[in-house]
Amino acid sequence: MLKQRVITALILLAILLPALFYTGSSTPFAVLMLIFMAAGAWEWGRLNGFGQMGSLVVGGVCTVLCAASWWAGWLQQPLGAFGMLWVIAGGMWVLGGGLLLRAGVAGWPHIPAAVRLVGGVLALWVAWMAVVQARNVGINFLLSMLVLVWVADVFAYFAGRTFGLKFTKNKLAPTVSPGKSWEGVWGGMLGVIALALFWVWADRHYGAGVPSFYSVLQSRGTWFLLLAVVFMAAMSVVGDLVESLIKRSVGVKDSSGLLPGHGGVLDRIDALLPMLPLAMMLSSFVHP
Repeated sequence: MLKQRVITALILLAILLPALFYTGSSTPFAVLMLIFMAAGAWEWGRLNGFGQMGSLVVGGVCTVLCAASWWAGWLQQPLGAFGMLWVIAGGMWVLGGGLLLRAGVAGWPHIPAAVRLVGGVLALWVAWMAVVQARNVGINFLLSMLVLVWVADVFAYFAGRTFGLKFTKNKLAPTVSPGKSWEGVWGGMLGVIALALFWVWADRHYGAGVPSFYSVLQSRGTWFLLLAVVFMAAMSVVGDLVESLIKRSVGVKDSSGLLPGHGGVLDRIDALLPMLPLAMMLSSFVHP
């Protein structure tokens, strides 16, 4: 299992990194992300009870939505051009995520099927818009956003393994994701704080004027930067828990088997789905 997991990760990196660092244009990266989001939409169709053909249609709808946005020139707009879109998407994640986790696993089937289906496709579309526009701002900007989620996840894992239930009596969400603890969440938050401060320092000394997500936030003050990254870490946990809740509700372990050893695409990007539009929202507040 570990060998399969490592091989899949190496293959993904071999595909992702050249597209991310390609200097000619952001087109290869945008195409690659579109493929990922389309695959995620296909998985979303399956999680909502669609068969193979129906799930392919859901994936096709997501592809058309992304392609239409690209054709309309939306990706080339300035950072704050879609500030209201980021606010709406981010607000829906904060409010909707909170309500879903409060309702628990049993609450998911009570949401109308059409609302679930449309909401998932729109979440994938907005995430695609956000990640490609972030790449257009700059590689340093996008990479700093992506690393935040990875660092939060790694620090949460090790903090949870080391200190889980040593400071609290209750797990984070026992009916949704029994392995997660509050100590893990706090460890993830400490990790992203350290990351943000280090990245701002590196930008100041070696950044050559290329902005990162952290340097943009830090322009409003260190207090704003720290509050923002803690909020981002918390919302990455919400994204992870929401997907776990949905999988438990429909009785599956992984969103699909597209990525051997890792599950499906949604299993890999669940924490990014709320974080990306929220990061763009905060950035557009600072530099409208």
